[in-house]
Amino acid sequence: MRNAEVIRQWQILREIESRRTGVTIHELSKHVKVTTRTIRRDLQALQESGFAIYDEGGEHETKRWRLDAQPFRAVQEGLTVADVAALYLSRSLVDGLSGWPLSEELRAAFDKIEKSLNPRMREFLATLPQVISAKAAPGGTTTRVVDVTRRLLDATRERREVEMKYFSASSNRAKTYRVQPYRLALAHGSVYLVAWVPAYDAFRTFAVERLEQLSVTDDTFRRTRQLPDDPFGSSMGVFTGRPETVEVEFDARVAAYVRGRTWHSSQRVEDQPGGGVRLTMDVSIDPALKTWILGFGAGIRVLRPASLASAIAEELKQALLHLKTRSS
Repeated sequence: MRNAEVIRQWQILREIESRRTGVTIHELSKHVKVTTRTIRRDLQALQESGFAIYDEGGEHETKRWRLDAQPFRAVQEGLTVADVAALYLSRSLVDGLSGWPLSEELRAAFDKIEKSLNPRMREFLATLPQVISAKAAPGGTTTRVVDVTRRLLDATRERREVEMKYFSASSNRAKTYRVQPYRLALAHGSVYLVAWVPAYDAFRTFAVERLEQLSVTDDTFRRTRQLPDDPFGSSMGVFTGRPETVEVEFDARVAAYVRGRTWHSSQRVEDQPGGGVRLTMDVSIDPALKTWILGFGAGIRVLRPASLASAIAEELKQALLHLKTRSS
């Protein structure tokens, strides 16, 4: 599988980079647990991809492979002013990556770009963030979340099973899981782990910030299941599920706001008499969809499916009951 090759080649690249005196093919073979023949193919593929990997000394199996200390020098010299400005300004987006494990590396890269500029250019570019800004996720990032995310990233790359204690919002209690991590995803300002849970025989999504304990085991697993490129593609949030046709109608008060945004890639918008608008989407019926609908209050009406309309009506009924109870 191409995905497995990329993961393996990334491990090889990181191992070569970490060994200042170089590394042999046999050492790489032992590190990533494949044959030396596969290692040779991977090294060739990395070289063809533009990484400055070279061998020195010894003969055949005793040659040591190294990585040029500045493999992207040519790329840096080829950047245009617009390229540099875009990269420089992108640092504001990094501040919104709550818990993302590579945020520190990105900041370091931006610092290097800044140092490579002359003082007048830095002065000019420094004024541009005044017209571009990015809002960080609510609550900010804790050191613990960043540490947990980095450990999960390593476990995902190395295909190691993890044991974790996770606070489940649906059951309102902490539960223990043993999972096979497949992917880390950044969505809605938070980091999520998409993992195969053998006990459920299904993929599940976990919010990293709700992980209370994490242990990376020595047990490895094979990626025998295919995860979609966009595991949340059918959801309006960070859930997985089978898409269903959902049809809602907005009144004229919110119609302009609804028309002005793309809520989901599958949406179809139709203007209605009186200034309203009808929106049809193929999405999974999950908490994210229900929260989105409830956020429009009296400005929205669910047309189908009937089960979703009933669920929203019950939610509003319970909310009204709670308000009456508190006011009495």
